Order: sequence, then structure tokens, then C-alpha cells
Amino acid sequence: MQARIATELECTPERAWVEVLRPELLLFVSWPLMTFAPLDPELFPAIWDDGRYLVSLRAMGILPLGKQWIDVSKPTVETTPGGQRYRIRDDGEGTLVSHWDHTITIAETEEGHTQYIDEITVDAGILTPFIWVYANVFYRYRQFRLRFLVNRRFESI
Repeated sequence: MQARIATELECTPERAWVEVLRPELLLFVSWPLMTFAPLDPELFPAIWDDGRYLVSLRAMGILPLGKQWIDVSKPTVETTPGGQRYRIRDDGEGTLVSHWDHTITIAETEEGHTQYIDEITVDAGILTPFIWVYANVFYRYRQFRLRFLVNRRFESI
């Protein structure tokens, strides 16, 4: 099942991109609905780089949800002024979800702000409808937390 959730951020696409590349952003925007603890490697990198990262997931920081591979690739970086577009993808898999394909697209708007889009495809067998509903809530919450950070110029991380 697929979902697409978008919001506008009042910051430049470059600034949004720099922040999205930081694992600290993932931890902040996901908390407390979901917590991620790195397992392999044992620490998150300073910035996401292409590669696979094994994490332990917990809902609300309490309920164990198993392990998940975050499989990062950065398929698009377009820095032309007026047409900036950045894209990062997590094509992961895990204990509960056999396929979790999440792409973040950051694109420049006509006003020079940022359109931020989460696109998710999930496959969790019989649990897919429930995971899809959770993903919709989760990504809307993440975007709410992201807008909060933008309004504070990313100083709350």
C-alpha cells in the first residue's frame, strides 16, 4: 500500500536537505511515536550516507517492534537555483514489515520555500492495512515536528 504526505516548509531547500541528512532529525521528528536505536553499526553516522543501517524499533519508546534495516540511497540532487530538488530513499525491511520503501523529496517552490514530501510503500503481509494506517499517522506527525523545527530554525535538535 502507498501513501503520499506533503507539507510546505518556510526554509530554503538547501537548509531542509542539510537537516534531513542528519540522523538527529529522524530521532527528533519521530519521538515519541517511534524510537530508533542503532545496532549495526552501533552508532549512527554524522550524516546519512548510502548504505544499510540496522536499528531496533520501539513504539512510544516502550513497545518493541523488532529490527528494521534502513537502506539509504540518495538518487537525486539538483542544485540549480529556481529548480532545486533533493531526494533520499530508505528501501528497508524488517521484522514486522517485509518492505518499507520511503522516499523524501525536497523541492523548491515558486516562493523560494520548500515542498517536503514523504512517499511510502509498505508491505507487511496481513498486517499491511494496519501498518499503512500507522504510517499515515506517523508521517503526518513527523511533518508536524519538522515544521516546529523550521519555525525554531532547527535549534531544538
